[in-house]
Amino acid sequence: MSKITLPKWFYAVVSIALLWNLMGIANFFLQINLTPEDIAALPEAEQVLMNNTPLWSTIAFALGVFGGSIGCVGLLMRKAWSMMALLISLVAVIAQMSYWLFFTTVVEVYGNSTYFMPMLVIIVAYLLFRLSNDGIKKGYLT
Repeated sequence: MSKITLPKWFYAVVSIALLWNLMGIANFFLQINLTPEDIAALPEAEQVLMNNTPLWSTIAFALGVFGGSIGCVGLLMRKAWSMMALLISLVAVIAQMSYWLFFTTVVEVYGNSTYFMPMLVIIVAYLLFRLSNDGIKKGYLT
């Protein structure tokens, strides 16, 4: 039985994606550890955004970044279960970013450039999910 070889770029891309998700985890912990004093120091419009974030959106944030990180570790280990972690991450990212963009005043507060990062996050989550799915189909994730 011949061993299936990975594309040369696989470990580099997945390692960068893991770093991306670890930065997301850092951002998550920064956000949940904001004190009332930290929030009070923000401009009023940003205070409203922070104070009105529903719990489910924060949970989706956690599922997105932790699911993405676990999925990337699974990809580095060449494990098929990474696809489920990355699917959970993708669904959570879509839920969180949809809320952020379409059900808050974030665009009014920060302007149209606000669309860039949420769309990038969704695209990265989707591409990681596709990578895991393709890896299973091509046999280099087991």
